[in-house]
Amino acid sequence: MSVIDQTDARGIANTALIEESILPTRAAQRPIGLLGYAWIWVGIAVIIATYSLGATGIGGGVGLLAVILTIMAANLAIGAFMVLTADIGTEHGLSFAVYLRAPFGTRGTHLPSLSRGLVAAMWFGVQTYLGAIALNGIGEYFFGFSNWVVWYAVFAVLQVANTMLGIKSVEKLAALAAPAIIAISVWMYYALDGIAQTKGLNIWTFRAEGQMSLLVLFIANMGFWSTLAIDIPNLTRFVKTPTGTRSFFGRNRNIFVAQLIALPVTQAMIAGIGAVSFIATGNWNPIEVIQADAQGLALVALLALVVLAQWSTNNSANLIPAALTFINLAPRAISYRTAVALAGIVGTLCFPWEILSNLFVFLGYYGAFLSAIGGIMVADYYVIRRRRLNVPELFNPTGQYVYSGGFNMAGLLSWAIAGAAAAWFSDYAFIIGFPAGFVLYVMLMKTLVLPFHPQAECAPRAGDEYLAASVGQDWVYTGHGRFTRGACTEPGAATGREDI
Repeated sequence: MSVIDQTDARGIANTALIEESILPTRAAQRPIGLLGYAWIWVGIAVIIATYSLGATGIGGGVGLLAVILTIMAANLAIGAFMVLTADIGTEHGLSFAVYLRAPFGTRGTHLPSLSRGLVAAMWFGVQTYLGAIALNGIGEYFFGFSNWVVWYAVFAVLQVANTMLGIKSVEKLAALAAPAIIAISVWMYYALDGIAQTKGLNIWTFRAEGQMSLLVLFIANMGFWSTLAIDIPNLTRFVKTPTGTRSFFGRNRNIFVAQLIALPVTQAMIAGIGAVSFIATGNWNPIEVIQADAQGLALVALLALVVLAQWSTNNSANLIPAALTFINLAPRAISYRTAVALAGIVGTLCFPWEILSNLFVFLGYYGAFLSAIGGIMVADYYVIRRRRLNVPELFNPTGQYVYSGGFNMAGLLSWAIAGAAAAWFSDYAFIIGFPAGFVLYVMLMKTLVLPFHPQAECAPRAGDEYLAASVGQDWVYTGHGRFTRGACTEPGAATGREDI
């Protein structure tokens, strides 16, 4: 009897784990192409807090070239990790929180997924605050009106409304914002270099007093992206996926350019600008530096960059991940639009200015626990299940992923131990949390869980019935808790379901 027959035979009527926006996406529901996804990542990488990373390296006595190359290398490393977790979205069309039902249990998923969702909402608040400051500058220039709190509320509402329109709206904004962000960033570099030259400073030979380790800078940057590294399936489940190919590269070819080129190059460029700003003025924030001297259209263009950068990042990197996490918490009660609004409210109430003033502490501690989740995800998906998933059971409140009362103790114990170890050595969080989570999870699953809670896709004879895109199949929800598998249709074909 196949996995689908088993599910239907139970006649599941309880759909408490199901909501439309967290169902597996089919091939026809994935509208984002290679360029669109790359543009999204250019927008994501332009975070004002990134300027602080570059400036911290310079202030620690590292040269500009070393700062840029270190941050690029860190992003290449985290980008490679992202490619691994991205396959969960491209192969099975699953969101992050729903997938975590496999390694953590149908109830256990809420602990790690909410930890990510709350961080995403907090980042939304940080980005909105920075965008509000820029909008306040524009309002003051044109209208003589200055009240950043008002702009904070207005900007938050605009972003929430835009994200409610769905992934296509997010892609369109990114396609608009990314080229403008790149162009204005280049202009900022030359403006800052000019300021440095007037002070007799050579940005490429400048050395501050300090002895910062390049390894610390490298790891801090990896912690910076640990959030998206684990929940990237939230985005890749909407990226066009070549179906019917078992080639990992072929199936994920629209992912590689974004993760291994757009992210590292853009992030290194933005961090470099923050470093140059620090060299020229002692201030890591080039927006404040140039804003002090800029006038007219130059000032407006600069502030528009800030707004676009925060907006494009918040949509795809913060609001959508937070919203999907909240939906997973209570699918019957929380719809996609309600979840986006909830994420916006949580983010605006988190005192983002305090987070920004303690950025590296914030990065270190949340990066510690999220890196452990990353290790567990990779171990579960590639080692334990060999990329196979019993997807219908992820939505079955009495199925195999219930484990013990809804909790998979292998996942929870691994997360607690590895996350605590990484947090204790927070300067090296990612390189401790990820491997520790990976090793502990494999050991605990094989010794404590699998002997007592068999997983159908882990059986020696489990085969293609637990794969999707790579064998030309979609996971299709047919209603009343039931799923089937069907041949993939071309993108743009009618599916009977609206995009989120």
